[in-house]
Amino acid sequence: MRILLVDDSATMRRIQKNQLAGMGITDVVEAENGQDALSKLADNMPLDFILLDWNMPIMDGYTFLTNVRSIADYKDVKIVMCTSESEKPKVLEALKAGANNYIVKPFTPEAMKEKLGI
Repeated sequence: MRILLVDDSATMRRIQKNQLAGMGITDVVEAENGQDALSKLADNMPLDFILLDWNMPIMDGYTFLTNVRSIADYKDVKIVMCTSESEKPKVLEALKAGANNYIVKPFTPEAMKEKLGI
């Protein structure tokens, strides 16, 4: 399984990467914002999942999500929003825009495993 991990916090990326490693997932590409992620996306296909923060500088997660969902080549990549945005309207907005799932920080490795369906 190959994952693109998009979060502006190096600490959060490290935590998530460690959680993934604990599940046996070590093929992880990191990006620090949506713009960085867009440039890494094409170079690292195929990807199984994108774990995506919402609040980031340069390009936020929602903008990245809508960009990715407008490109047919990426229609099969599952996107899980991993964010502190917990208000129901935000969750619904992301799901309507094409997120496959949503998890609110902080979360446990078990919750991540459930959201990834593994």
